[in-house]
Amino acid sequence: MPKFKYVAMDARGRETRGEIEAETQARAIDLLKERNYYPTNVTLSTGRRGGGAAAKGGKKEGKGGLSTEITLPGFLNRVKPKELMVFTRQLATLQNAGLPLLRSLNVLQRQQQNVKLRNAIGGMADSVESGSTFAEALAQQDDIFDRFFVNMVRAGEASGSLDTILVRLADFLEKAERTKNKVKGAMVYPMVVMFMAMAILIVLMVFVVPQFEEIFADLLGDQPLPALTQFVLAASTAILENGLIILGIIVVIVVGSKFFKKTKVGAQSLDRFKLRAPIFGPLFLKTAVSNFSRTLGTLMTGGVPVLQALNIVREVVNSDVIAQAVSKVHDSVKEGESMVTPMENSRIFPSMVISMIQVGEETGALPDMMMKVADTYDNEVDTAVEAMTSVIEPILIIFLAVIVGTIVIAMFMPLVSIIDQLA
Repeated sequence: MPKFKYVAMDARGRETRGEIEAETQARAIDLLKERNYYPTNVTLSTGRRGGGAAAKGGKKEGKGGLSTEITLPGFLNRVKPKELMVFTRQLATLQNAGLPLLRSLNVLQRQQQNVKLRNAIGGMADSVESGSTFAEALAQQDDIFDRFFVNMVRAGEASGSLDTILVRLADFLEKAERTKNKVKGAMVYPMVVMFMAMAILIVLMVFVVPQFEEIFADLLGDQPLPALTQFVLAASTAILENGLIILGIIVVIVVGSKFFKKTKVGAQSLDRFKLRAPIFGPLFLKTAVSNFSRTLGTLMTGGVPVLQALNIVREVVNSDVIAQAVSKVHDSVKEGESMVTPMENSRIFPSMVISMIQVGEETGALPDMMMKVADTYDNEVDTAVEAMTSVIEPILIIFLAVIVGTIVIAMFMPLVSIIDQLA
């Protein structure tokens, strides 16, 4: 039977660590709760002896003895979305178990491995101990917790349902991270194929084709070469003679596009193009709509007022076009009008989304309707990823075959003429 390592709190709030045998992780959690423990971390044991002792000693055992903790500078020590998600889930579990907030933060600080997040938790614990609210403590760590997170916690504290809000936050972070990983996974394959195609093209044009040019000059002399062969040889010569210039042009285009994207007009233009691009556009649009719907629905379900929720969505949504549309929706709602009209005028949101929001406004169930829209478009993202993968795979294979095949044919056409002359 598999063993699971656990970190849990007893009835007095003291931390305990150990191992437990169970069929599944869920069963291990149930067994710990039956023993009056409140688990904060349950993971499958690797089966290595001495692991529990090392954990209790607060040090990790490596191949060469005891390993020390290394603090990485800058972005290398950033808090990853998965780490933030785990922290939120563990805090929700402790709060649901009835532990005081300050003690929960102290527990999570001791077991946190990310230095930046551990220091942030320590700072939050100090703020709470000095009389600040949890939302105020979170706001002081704005490089980790955005306005969405802070306002959800503030609404939970105001309504007395912080544990429920934290569960919703953890669910939101998990679903958002899952959707983002699906989109990233869909982009990996075409990027790898394109990189390989460019690498093969450069190797052929720089190292292989020039060798054939010398062979043709020796064997054919002044005889004209086929047009396709002349084109490939000319392209190879241009790359060899102007390689630095071509590289400089590519760098200028990349850097220029980044600067252009930082401007308001550039960001909106590039984002609009991305949402309407062939093959990838529908996937980006569905992801953006899912993110917008889930963020707004989560905020409103948590008790955040609609105008404040729209302001937060405008800042955290990962699309300039969607953010501009949300700004117009905010102005419409502020004037006492419907959300539907500005959403229709934006020509970004699908008609199904607009219809569901209209029904939600009419029935007074807009938060629930927004969550249903998010769930629907999460499924749409799954379908779009599968469809895009099935379409783009043969296209990229054909693209790679055409590039390599064209060069090979261009190089062998003169060889056929040489063989005919020898025959």
